[in-house]
Amino acid sequence: MPLVVPHSRNDSAWGSVRIPVAVIRNGDGPTALLVAGNHGDEYEGQIALRNLAHSLDPADVTGTVIVLPGLNHPAVRAAARCSPIDGGNMNRSFPGRPDGGITAMIAHYVATVLVPRADLVLDLHSGGRTLDFVPFAATHRLADKALEARAIAAVEAFAAPVGVVMLELDAEGMLDTWVEGLGKLFVTTELAGGGSSTVRSNGIAARGVRNILKHMGILGGAPDIERPSRMMDMPDERCFVAAEHFGIHEPLVDLGDEVAEGQPIARIHFVDEPAREPAVYAARRSGLLIGRHFPGLVQSGDFLASVAVDL
Repeated sequence: MPLVVPHSRNDSAWGSVRIPVAVIRNGDGPTALLVAGNHGDEYEGQIALRNLAHSLDPADVTGTVIVLPGLNHPAVRAAARCSPIDGGNMNRSFPGRPDGGITAMIAHYVATVLVPRADLVLDLHSGGRTLDFVPFAATHRLADKALEARAIAAVEAFAAPVGVVMLELDAEGMLDTWVEGLGKLFVTTELAGGGSSTVRSNGIAARGVRNILKHMGILGGAPDIERPSRMMDMPDERCFVAAEHFGIHEPLVDLGDEVAEGQPIARIHFVDEPAREPAVYAARRSGLLIGRHFPGLVQSGDFLASVAVDL
């Protein structure tokens, strides 16, 4: 059965939003909460979890797997980052409110009912329509170093091309922050982007989800690790470059390229001032270009690029 959220509106006084959920349980063991569609325009996780829900044999499970393949269901239906009903960004809405709007109510149920039952939460993200990434799994720098070490081990088990330990700069209201604040194991991802998916990025997601379940002992066998993740760090704000101008984005390096501090990585052309020289943006750290703005047009204040350094 779906999760049913009341949604009284002009065209349906007793209406509701129905969020798909699957629960696979067999015997005693850990509980994994698997989430995708936190943002509706990110697809690798949605595809991986829908396929998992169809294919996972309960006889192969020891413990419980809770699958939410389209958490922000209104945003999923609209192919949008945020909910078209209330404009809510699900991943800035935790722990939510039981008497709030649709986004807040969904967040509150997850935060207060599902997360407390979980031993691990895997929240699958990708770049959506506005970002693109070297596919990576990630966790965060934590005050609890024992929990941090367990989270890093889970990131390594996911076995994305890159594993990242990051200092989150915008942590308020995130599912990440709520889960880690409860002392729970948390792993997230950024799996490519551009508002679509590829055979490669879908394969990374599908294998990674099963690897996490194997790592937790919910599925039998060892994680399928073709090549260990390149473990990297994003320790401070110098890993990020933001646009200060409006215009046409010209990348000067590709995702996955090594860059040096001070190296030009992008230019912005001034749409209304063709005689003006483009603005040049440089890397603020040496390392791997791991993320970039996706559309060709950028606004002042937009994320432009990010660099990760070897751990």
